[in-house]
Amino acid sequence: MTGFSPSWLALREPADVQARNVKVVDACRRHFADRESVTVCDLGTGTGASLRAFADILPERQHWTLVDHDKRNLAAAGEALTAWADTATRSGDGLTLQRGPRQIEVALRVFDFAKDPAAAWTAETNLVTASALLDLASKGWIARLANAVSKQKAAVLATLTFDGTIIADPTHALDKSVAEAFCLHQTRNKGFGPAAGPDAANVLQQSMERLGYKVVAGSSPWRLQDHTSKLFVRTVEGIADAVRETGKVELVDDWLEARLNHTRLLEIGHHDVFASRK
Repeated sequence: MTGFSPSWLALREPADVQARNVKVVDACRRHFADRESVTVCDLGTGTGASLRAFADILPERQHWTLVDHDKRNLAAAGEALTAWADTATRSGDGLTLQRGPRQIEVALRVFDFAKDPAAAWTAETNLVTASALLDLASKGWIARLANAVSKQKAAVLATLTFDGTIIADPTHALDKSVAEAFCLHQTRNKGFGPAAGPDAANVLQQSMERLGYKVVAGSSPWRLQDHTSKLFVRTVEGIADAVRETGKVELVDDWLEARLNHTRLLEIGHHDVFASRK
């Protein structure tokens, strides 16, 4: 499966924190509010951002399995979580964290779950999380994920799934062409088969609803307003690189120059989904 560097994941984490849909995250909080403990599997964990984002909304006793195919990311996750926690103790490949009143047991697992998502989690898992992952996966893989979550009788919280929206102010003549080409690029095989790209969140939502789940969904856009920031520059350069690979837009460099120098606002659309058993 396609990977992302720890430096990029660290760069985007503050924007992700601001973007996540409050209504969706609160639905997850309310679902687990009466429980004393929760067991979570985070797919494509990167540097452990989902744990840091959701630990405070979950019960005080937590068990997380952080799964990524990239050893670099898991090493960075261990370092970032140790710095984030009030106290941290290492035990083999795992961590015991104390963060305020919360005691969090963490297992770090190197595993490529592209073939079988269910093989990533333990029998005790009752919440599966994924951040900025599903748009890389195929529609078939997302359906398998939904079926596996349902068989587990678990809930799923998928956040920051790209929804195809790229809006900028001021506008540029190539904005529409660039957005269309980028969305086309997003449907290429990222290691899971032809990717669902901008349709991914809808595929998950519809799959969970067919399985009888209650779904809460909402938008979670990045709204980047500093065109000199590292995140903004990396984002528009990444869009331009992807568009070049499609060969669909001739003057990509003109668009990139305009975005780097004359953008007041760039909105990158995402969608969040929480699905739980009725």
